Amino acid sequence: MGIQINRFDNRFYPDPQRVIARFFVAGGDERSRLLIQKILKLSEEDCQSQLNRILTTYANRHRNITAVFEKHFTNIIHFLRDIGVDENSLSREKKLLVGSYFTHEYSIESAAFFNPCIMEDPNQDHLESGQKRVIVSFRATGEGHISSIVFRSGIIDSHNKLTFRKTNGLVEMPDVIKMREYDKKKYIAKLDELDIHKDIVDQIMDRLNDFFTFGDLQRSIHESVKEVKLSVSKKNVVQSLVWLADAHYDITFSEDTTISERVIFPVSSSERNGIEDARFVRFTGDDGQITYYATFTAYNGFAILPKMLETKDFYHFTIRPLHGKSAQNKGMALFPRKIRGQYVMVSRNDGYCNYLMYSDNLLTWQESIRIEEPEYPWEFVQIGNCGSPIETEKGWLLVTHGVGAMREYCLGLTLLDLEHPEKIICQYEEPILIPNDEEREGYVPNVVYSCGSMVHNNELIIPYGMSDSASSFASLHLDEILAKMTTGR
Repeated sequence: MGIQINRFDNRFYPDPQRVIARFFVAGGDERSRLLIQKILKLSEEDCQSQLNRILTTYANRHRNITAVFEKHFTNIIHFLRDIGVDENSLSREKKLLVGSYFTHEYSIESAAFFNPCIMEDPNQDHLESGQKRVIVSFRATGEGHISSIVFRSGIIDSHNKLTFRKTNGLVEMPDVIKMREYDKKKYIAKLDELDIHKDIVDQIMDRLNDFFTFGDLQRSIHESVKEVKLSVSKKNVVQSLVWLADAHYDITFSEDTTISERVIFPVSSSERNGIEDARFVRFTGDDGQITYYATFTAYNGFAILPKMLETKDFYHFTIRPLHGKSAQNKGMALFPRKIRGQYVMVSRNDGYCNYLMYSDNLLTWQESIRIEEPEYPWEFVQIGNCGSPIETEKGWLLVTHGVGAMREYCLGLTLLDLEHPEKIICQYEEPILIPNDEEREGYVPNVVYSCGSMVHNNELIIPYGMSDSASSFASLHLDEILAKMTTGR
């Protein structure tokens, strides 16, 4: 008899009303200059009239739409200078109107809302006995299949009932701070890992000091290529140099936002086609300090780049690429603490089996150990993890996914040794969650998938995506799991 699973009534569906205001350029540089000239020809009276209409229509859809217009205006000042206009000569109304023409709304979750991860909220104040405040992250997908990370806040009670805070409809984009300095040695090593080689790389890097800024890199590129006719392949290499440097950044959300308002939308060129499947973990450091990390996959349309997100409060985030020859594929998940003095990560280096990696450095992963390969019919095609392992008294409980006939995704369980997690205690031979009739219909049929679970009141709480379209939750009794995986009964 299999492990009994309880499906929750909670459902999350895509909401097309949740929109962000993005920077927008239509038709390239020349059309942008023509557009600006047309706007500037308007009288101040007409300008004010047009601006009033736009603010009346859109102000209640965004927290501070005029601040967005001001920011987007600063992005196109170079076009003004191209046509001989001093930006300081323009009225505030004209600046805002120009900014509005370089803005468009994007519905971040109009297509799908899936692949969730549940974790304990840093704030556990003012709760009743048996309750826990939780944060659930989701992969939200909109037009063009661009993915971002969004959040919901909820409370799970003593009976493991989940209640979520209602959203207010607003969505907030963060302020972005690019990394100020790069280590040349590490930067070149990452280029080698990504197999980015050309003589133009040496020319560009030789001009830089041991530590350099993004501006230094841009100047070196300009100096190195100005007298060289670049082939298509060398142009791609130059673009990749900027792409890698652009992958380091910090973001900060306004402290008057609720967590459901915050969206981590693609920022760097490495992410322009999406931020995929964030696996969050509440990590306890050697000093007892709590930090939340998330591994995710950045996708730019032709290449993936594994990255690490770090936060303590879900207002301020640091994003960095992962390094090392074993940090080259999707589906990496960090253990919630060090083991024998090292960081530990479960991964799927070959896209087929589960691997384990140890490292002294959180961002660099070189060696990997294959620990699990497809063994049962429901996972013959491939296996992988569904988030960070959970520590229990019997071992590390790893929720897995397997792909079988008809490309059906199911969820399973594996128990790893506490001190040597490369050793498997037991892999449960049957899947614990198989798509039912409701869950198998969607954007990608026949898929249940999770990015991170938690234990509460002695139950394993699993959030999961339903065929890449919507999300729900399920639970299993921890005692029953461990009994069957350690005694076979």
